[in-house]
Amino acid sequence: MKVYITLCLSVCVYLCKALADSDPDAILEDKDVLVLTKSNFEWALKQHNQLLVHFYAPLSGQSLGSILEFREAAGALKEAESDVRLGGVNVKKEKDLAASLNVTTIPSLRLYLSGNKNNPVHCPDLKSSAAILTWLKRRKGPSADIISNLTQLEKFTGEEELVVLGLFKDLEEDIAKVFYETAADIADLPFGVTGNDEIFSKYEISGDTVLLIRKSKPDKQFEMGSSTVKTDLVQFIRLYEMELVTEYNGEKVLKFVVLVVFMLFINKTEEGFEEIFLAFKTTAEKLRGKVLFVMIDVSEPRNGRVMEYFRVRSEEVPQIRMVNLSNHVQYQLPSDKFDTQTLLEFCLKYLDGKAKPKLQSESIPENWDTQPVKELVGMNFEIVAFNHNKNVIVLFYAPWSSESRALFPLWEELAEHFRENEDVVVAKIDVTANDVNIHLREKYPSIKLFPAVYSERVVPYSGKRKLKPIVTFMKKEIEKAKTDKAKEEEWRKKYLNEQKAAVKEEL
Repeated sequence: MKVYITLCLSVCVYLCKALADSDPDAILEDKDVLVLTKSNFEWALKQHNQLLVHFYAPLSGQSLGSILEFREAAGALKEAESDVRLGGVNVKKEKDLAASLNVTTIPSLRLYLSGNKNNPVHCPDLKSSAAILTWLKRRKGPSADIISNLTQLEKFTGEEELVVLGLFKDLEEDIAKVFYETAADIADLPFGVTGNDEIFSKYEISGDTVLLIRKSKPDKQFEMGSSTVKTDLVQFIRLYEMELVTEYNGEKVLKFVVLVVFMLFINKTEEGFEEIFLAFKTTAEKLRGKVLFVMIDVSEPRNGRVMEYFRVRSEEVPQIRMVNLSNHVQYQLPSDKFDTQTLLEFCLKYLDGKAKPKLQSESIPENWDTQPVKELVGMNFEIVAFNHNKNVIVLFYAPWSSESRALFPLWEELAEHFRENEDVVVAKIDVTANDVNIHLREKYPSIKLFPAVYSERVVPYSGKRKLKPIVTFMKKEIEKAKTDKAKEEEWRKKYLNEQKAAVKEEL
């Protein structure tokens, strides 16, 4: 009887699986997105004349954002009873399927038409659900709004911060078709087209032209010719759609047309902002298309996360970072000057491959501890600074800072003063090349004492930067540390005795 029941169950499971593989209704859905696998992919193509497929890796940061946007678009299409269905392929699980379809870019979108899996339409980089829906809508046509008069123009240019307007004498000629094809692919911007003479006159244009209109005012224009192809127009739009300097505000999604980003971290409320920003913007004009210039206001609370990611403290600004988005390597401006010449020279040095990257830690120098002043790096900082048998005073400096370099002779004097005291270590560390896991509240150069106690105590020094007051400060803190350490040792001894007693009772 048991054998008979087991056999029946096995047959049922087999039949259910077979039905699931052959029944289009059995393809699983996740938030209105078809879950596509190697076993059901071709079946899905047969059932849906237009199938937009999202290839993703679930644990990828880029994929996570695209998954959420794709789901939102899928829900909107389903609610509108569209004949386009959206499906997803988890390339981590469906490696064979991804390989057979020659999927190399993750995440990516492909539109499969009429069941043909060999010739999909490769979609542009659509970062939002709105862009996905717009792209699909523009494929059906028209890809650009027809602007027939000045009233429509005013409404069109006023709805979004940036719009693209094509002005053509003949809206059906081949050159206009290049514009329509471009509009179909750039789904994240509004496109309008006109042949109206009044609009030509308004912008003082006589020939076929594409205008970028920012905040209702003409910003850039591109003259179309018989040799113009879609890639030319796409490049023009992508190059000029962002302002010379883009201000990041913690919420804005940046479109990285170029992979090299020059970032200015600055407090907009502090004196000197206007002068530095002008130099930054002037440099941007000279390098448009090669480097993307981004400003981050450290006084804006929403920018906390990006500052944390780049390990920039508000006390250290203004600060410049160059970031290569292809490998996320960072480069820091080796200067405390922020004039146009310094900024431009640094950018050109990077573009020539001669800039040195910012590291989490430099290599430990040979004989680092044989000199009177010990040279610390990220890798040995905590071991030296938090040694409970040593009182360690550290100068946190920037090598290009004149104020920092001015303290180097003082530090040699300090080391000489404590030369016979084995309990004292005088050290310095370049904080621009080495990350340290403590909160430096003040801008470099800064001075901190790490007393010889078990608890990892940090005592900042804010007095005069002369030998006598620093020595007085250190002696006072060292005496205090001796008392505190004695109390700590007494507590540790008591704690150990209590633990031993507890173990004896258990035995």
